[in-house]
Amino acid sequence: MTTSVLYPVSNSYRDNKSLNGLWQFKFDPQKVGPAEHWERGLTDTISMPVPGSFADLFTDRESRDYTGDFWYQTDFYVPRDWDEQTLLVRFGSLTHRAVIYCNGVEITTHEGGFLPVVADITAAVNAVTVNHLVIKLNNELSEATLPVGTTKTLPTGRLVAQPYFDFFNYAGIQRNVWLMTLPKQAITDFDTVTTLQATTATLQYHVQSATGTITAQLCDADGQVVAENTGVAGKLVVSNPHLWQVRHAYLYTLKLQLQVAGQLVDAYQTSIGLRTVAVHGEQILINDEPVYLKGYAKHEDFDVLGKAFNWSIVKRDFECMKWTNANCFRTSHYPYAEEWYQMADAEGFLVIDEVPAVGMMQSTQNFADAGKGKFTHFFETPTVPTLKHNHITQVNEMIQRDKNHPCVFAWSLFNEPETTSTEAATYFKDIFKAARAADVQQRPCTGAFEKNSQPDTCQVYPLCDFICLNRYYGWYINSGESFDEATVAFKAELDQWQAKHLHKPFVFSEFGTDNLVTEHKLPSVMWSQEYQNEFLQLYFDIFDEYSFIQGELIWNFADFQTNQGVLRVNGNRKGIFTRERQPKDAAFLVKKRWE
Repeated sequence: MTTSVLYPVSNSYRDNKSLNGLWQFKFDPQKVGPAEHWERGLTDTISMPVPGSFADLFTDRESRDYTGDFWYQTDFYVPRDWDEQTLLVRFGSLTHRAVIYCNGVEITTHEGGFLPVVADITAAVNAVTVNHLVIKLNNELSEATLPVGTTKTLPTGRLVAQPYFDFFNYAGIQRNVWLMTLPKQAITDFDTVTTLQATTATLQYHVQSATGTITAQLCDADGQVVAENTGVAGKLVVSNPHLWQVRHAYLYTLKLQLQVAGQLVDAYQTSIGLRTVAVHGEQILINDEPVYLKGYAKHEDFDVLGKAFNWSIVKRDFECMKWTNANCFRTSHYPYAEEWYQMADAEGFLVIDEVPAVGMMQSTQNFADAGKGKFTHFFETPTVPTLKHNHITQVNEMIQRDKNHPCVFAWSLFNEPETTSTEAATYFKDIFKAARAADVQQRPCTGAFEKNSQPDTCQVYPLCDFICLNRYYGWYINSGESFDEATVAFKAELDQWQAKHLHKPFVFSEFGTDNLVTEHKLPSVMWSQEYQNEFLQLYFDIFDEYSFIQGELIWNFADFQTNQGVLRVNGNRKGIFTRERQPKDAAFLVKKRWE
């Protein structure tokens, strides 16, 4: 079985075809599918779009909130000219865990719902007759899974998800699916590292492949070869290079070829940006130049689509971010579909890539409890060893998938865990160690801290190359009539951080207020657009007083769906844009500041 997760390409040596479309779908609330051999073929099914999040496509509560096992099936033929090649099926993700069957044969399993799953089906396919591809999925949450939560059994016996995180537990086959071919002897992976000199850039590469000879070429935007080398590992030196710059991207094409016994047997090509990343003192440097991060924490979330991938949403989101003069976003709270990174590469956006380590506090309202001193001894529970194994696995998978994107300048290894215990410090030392071992580019590693993680109590922040803070002074605390206290409390904390003389950049990875686009109040009150503007202006003014603050990523880019609750009005309403991607009043404030 291949372990290659390289994004699909078509050329003379490898091919692919989309398996997107309407699949057969079936809930399995009693989990009888394996015993009844549903892997051999589903009956009594309904149609379900792929990519798709199933929850928002139904009109009944039980289907929308369904938790447990569910199954997909599609049938396909293998094209005649695909003989004598390795046949793969590649899923952009399967949420949250999956078993893949081809013609009744179990091919592979996968835990984790936001990274690719690749299955080698060569031995199981029929070359001349129809093939049945069946997927068993499960979307239950536990304290051993990422993201973290629990699963509740209602008196009726029905399961419901209880997330320890503040976004809806969308599930399904939510990203693109391909049937692919690779040569029997193939290129399976590669690494790149850029270094800069006075008038040259050097791209060091290392290719994983079958035994043979590798030729590497770097071509400019006009298709001209600007550097070439032979060998599994080597250097491509470019004179007077066009660098990948923030909001001014330039992309080269890296072409790799594999020869065996003098015969060309495989080729792979992809876009590459020449850029360096470093943290020096209180500055984040791209190509040795300081950059101030302006942008958003986001979600893959849209009406009806849920978390299903859609190119039109990607395009609209980037246009809205560009309109506000943003240059960065964080993939809160999971790696996004690969196409988001492709667009960020092309548009020159910086990306903080985040693993799905969210919910590491035993609370279904962690967004409120996190800032109020609640402590649940999360990292002292028996599930921690399994959780850590899953966490490290998904860190490695994220880095393997996204390591060659120039847009990705940092890895976020958690969001708002409990960090004040020695157990938490021990846990995260291993997570950071794994991330740094996996990334040959040695990008900065960070994580987002909630308010309980204070300068004199947090035991994890020393692990970070730069520190990300999620803060809600003026919303979850010091809000409404107490709004004037927010300035005092916020600056008091920042003064404590400043007094520690950490000589590290700080980025505010979340700050914002819920608001309704229909609500206008003079004077302002909570949930009005005026209150959101006053809150943001307060934060902007304070940011400008502290030199170690090097970025502001507003929570959130757009309104998004959450579980139901008295603190949520049909979802989280902290967006600068509505869920339909229309600007609120705050969008104009942000646009003016970021000019």
